[in-house]
Amino acid sequence: MFDAVFADAGIEVLKTPVRAPRANAYAERWVGTARRELLGRMLTFGRRHLQSVMVEYVDHYNVHRPHRSLGQAPPLGPAQPLVAATGGPVVRRDRLRGLIGEYSQAA
Repeated sequence: MFDAVFADAGIEVLKTPVRAPRANAYAERWVGTARRELLGRMLTFGRRHLQSVMVEYVDHYNVHRPHRSLGQAPPLGPAQPLVAATGGPVVRRDRLRGLIGEYSQAA
């Protein structure tokens, strides 16, 4: 049914093979990262708990977590403008009850 809607809009539908990890490399990479960094280290108790955990992890992933391919910058840019401060204390912010730590330098 959806294929006809896309065909009417002039969009070609490509079917991805089942269990082919290279078919959608970006999605597979994100799923693997979420499994390694979050889901493999935490027990989730139901759908609501999983949704709240994933919302917080997605925020961490897109706003704070450094990505090597982006020059150690997060995909959505830093949450706070970068300031070159020297000698200031380093502050840790716990995410997901301490599972993930976000570090920043206090101004």
